[in-house]
Amino acid sequence: MWHDIKRIAALAWPVLIGQLAVIAFGVMDTAMVGRASAFDLASLALGGSIYITVYVGLMGILVALSPIAAQLYGAGERIAIGEEVRQTFWLALFLAVPGFLVLSHPQFILRLSEATPELEARATAYLHILAYGLPAAMLFRVYSSLSTAVAQPRIVMMIQVTGLVLKVPLNLALIYGVDRLGIPALGSTGCAIATTAINWVSCGLGLLLMARHPKLREFGVFTKFCWPQWQAIRALLKLGVPMGLSYLIEVTAYSFMAIFIARLGDVTLAGHQIAANLGALMYMLPMSIGIATATLTAQAIGSRDYQAAQRVGRRGVELAGTLGLLVALLMWLGRPLVLAAYTSDPLVAAVTAPLLTIVAVYHVFDALQVNAVFVLRAWKVAVVPTVIYALSLWGVGLGGGYVLGFDVGGLSPAWLHGATGFWAANSASVAVAAIGLLMYLRWVVHVKGMATSATNAQA
Repeated sequence: MWHDIKRIAALAWPVLIGQLAVIAFGVMDTAMVGRASAFDLASLALGGSIYITVYVGLMGILVALSPIAAQLYGAGERIAIGEEVRQTFWLALFLAVPGFLVLSHPQFILRLSEATPELEARATAYLHILAYGLPAAMLFRVYSSLSTAVAQPRIVMMIQVTGLVLKVPLNLALIYGVDRLGIPALGSTGCAIATTAINWVSCGLGLLLMARHPKLREFGVFTKFCWPQWQAIRALLKLGVPMGLSYLIEVTAYSFMAIFIARLGDVTLAGHQIAANLGALMYMLPMSIGIATATLTAQAIGSRDYQAAQRVGRRGVELAGTLGLLVALLMWLGRPLVLAAYTSDPLVAAVTAPLLTIVAVYHVFDALQVNAVFVLRAWKVAVVPTVIYALSLWGVGLGGGYVLGFDVGGLSPAWLHGATGFWAANSASVAVAAIGLLMYLRWVVHVKGMATSATNAQA
């Protein structure tokens, strides 16, 4: 038991640090741009919501490389990994084309927000610049997926931390300007330039390490050139499209919840934003455990050690659930400190206080569901989990939140009106997803075990 937990922890902690660095990007952008002007902050929020939706949906497809490469790594098929990576590079470039077009021509999406012409123009400029960084971000995701699949997350972490270090001076110079260097204050546009530059730096470092790092060089990714092979790309899409949809469902569920809550006023929206930020921060720990668990599970599957795959997957879910309970308890006990750290406004604190209790409950189920879905991906199972996500997050979460928060039909109790109703429904949706995914995971593992026993008996 402890051996498996140590292996999971050894892979999880670099992933956690890297993901916290990525989260810090968004926090830093919001804080710095917010000091420039409220107008720039609004353009960042509007443009950023569009960018993250496009990027996450496309990036999720490329993550399919991780379970495929991890299973090949477990099977000792090093040359096959290099071929899969080359095909994933082609897929990343193909996917970057529609992403670039959407980001460089976002007017049809921006008009849905009914923003002022000035705000729409600034958000458009922000997205135009990010469009040029999207191909780099997609290529870096290929490198990240490969490194994680072969249990080398530290080299991904180092690039992500390096990007964060570079982000500070670039943001300072481009957002606020430097008179003696002739750099004007660009606000949110400067933030986009900094992000695009770091995307290309990270991409360059990733490609260099893929060619030179001793743990990655053995796959021979750059030893030969090959054209797209549609059979291999089709296999990536078969697994990647439902994975990308599941990421997209998660993003849109939370973005639409914010849009609905915005109707309730600035104070309520601020309270929701605190709860959402805290939930996202807490999510990084179970997600890191999930990525580590999926890597070890897929490697065991590739080596045909199905008992080890089942055992490691189970240990990962148990570890995430236990730590989820502990983190939720600590957060709940420290609610006054959390509120004081986030806001000094008594009205915002009053709205946020009941949400923190719900976030604590929500986190426990969130920890379980994310680990269950990552283990299922290790078994190359993605379609049913995506359906479970859609029914729970969109149906129970968004639909239920709308009914409770806005008291549709007059049946919602008063304490569930407003943001509390949305968060209660969201927690219920995550609980439904966790139960459904865990039950399905148990069935998948049972079926795989039965198939393996039958194969061994025939042999």
